[in-house]
Amino acid sequence: MPPVPADPGPDPAEGPAREAGRLSGPLFRDEQPRTVVPGAAETVVLRAITDDVAPTPGHGGQPPHPGAPAFAAPPQSHPAAGQPHPVPSFPPGQETPVAQPDPQPQPRKQRGGRNLQAAIGVGVGLGAVIIASLFVVKALFLVVVMAAVSVGVWELTSRLSERKQIKAPLIPLVAGGIAMIATGYWSGVQWAAASLALTGLAVMVWRMAEPPENYLRDITAGIFTAFYVPFLATFVALMLAADDGPQRIVLFLIVTVCSDTGAYAVGYKFGRTKLAPTISPGKTREGLAGGIGLSMLAGALLMQLIIDDGSWWQGLILGGCAAVVATLGDLGESMIKRDLGIKDMGTLLPGHGGIMDRLDSLLPTAPVVWLLLAAFVGS
Repeated sequence: MPPVPADPGPDPAEGPAREAGRLSGPLFRDEQPRTVVPGAAETVVLRAITDDVAPTPGHGGQPPHPGAPAFAAPPQSHPAAGQPHPVPSFPPGQETPVAQPDPQPQPRKQRGGRNLQAAIGVGVGLGAVIIASLFVVKALFLVVVMAAVSVGVWELTSRLSERKQIKAPLIPLVAGGIAMIATGYWSGVQWAAASLALTGLAVMVWRMAEPPENYLRDITAGIFTAFYVPFLATFVALMLAADDGPQRIVLFLIVTVCSDTGAYAVGYKFGRTKLAPTISPGKTREGLAGGIGLSMLAGALLMQLIIDDGSWWQGLILGGCAAVVATLGDLGESMIKRDLGIKDMGTLLPGHGGIMDRLDSLLPTAPVVWLLLAAFVGS
C-alpha cells in the first residue's frame, strides 16, 4: 500500500476567516462534518443522498488512481421494523425545528355579546307593562316613566362616581326629575322648564356640603344629568297629556324601535361601510338606511291609522326624523360609555344592560316626535 502523504497544513496565504470557514460545520444538512487528524490524510465522509445510488469507481470506495486519498461511502443503516428513524443532526448554533400544533378553531362570537333569548323575554315583558299601563290608566304609565327615570339617574350618577370620581348629587336629581315629569304632564312645558332650573339650583346648593375641590365639575355633571334623563323624558309626559296620548306614545315607541330593528337587520345582512368606527364599530351606513326606511314605513302607517287628523306623508317625515335622532342618541350614549370605559350602564335588564342602555335612543327622540306631532295635528 503506498504511503500516505503528510498533511501539508493550511496555506499561510489563507486568512483566518477562510481557514475557519473551511473547518466549520457542514454546508448541507445531509453532509457529515469533516474530521481532521493531525499527521494523517484528511478523510471526508459523505452520506449518500438516497439509498438507491450505487457506488461507482472513484466514488464508491475505489481510489481513482494510486496515491490518491480514499473516499469511503458509509454503510447505510435501516431501522428495524417498528423502530423510529434517526433524527438528523444540525450544526451548532442552529435550533432544531419544533413541530407547531395545529391551530385550534376560534369559537364563533355572538353578535353584540347579548343573550338573545333573555333580551327578547325582557323586551316582551316591558312591552306588556307599557301597553297595560297606557290603556288602563294613563297616570299609571306616568308612574312607570318616573320609575324608569329615577333608575336611569341612579345608573348614570353611579357610573360617574365609580369611573371618574364625579359626585353628582343623587337625591336632588331624582326629586327634581319626578317634579319635571309631573309638572309637564299636568301643567305644560313651561312648568317643566321651571322645574329643570330649580333642579339645577338644588344640585348647586346640595353640593356645598362637600369640600370645594371639584365643585364646578360635580355640579356640571349634575346639571347635565338633570337635562339628559328627566327633562328629555318629560316630553313623553307631554305627549301623554294629549287627548289621544296613548296613541301618540305607541307611535313614538314603534318608530324608535323600528329604527333600531331596521338598522340591525339591514346592517347584519348588508352592512359594509362603517358609520362611526371610533364610536360604535358595529353601526354601518347601510344599517342606518335600513333603520330610516323601516321607521318611515311604520310612521306612515301609524300616522294614517291611529292619529286623529294624521296623514301618511306626515308619518314619513316623522319616522325619518325619529330614526336619525335615535341613531344620534345611541352614538351619544356610546360616547359617554367609552369615556367612562364601560360597556353597559347597568345590569338590571338581562340581555339589554341597564335602563339607560334602553333609553339612549328614546330620550332624544321624545322631544322631536312631540314637536312634529304638535306641528302636524296640534298638542
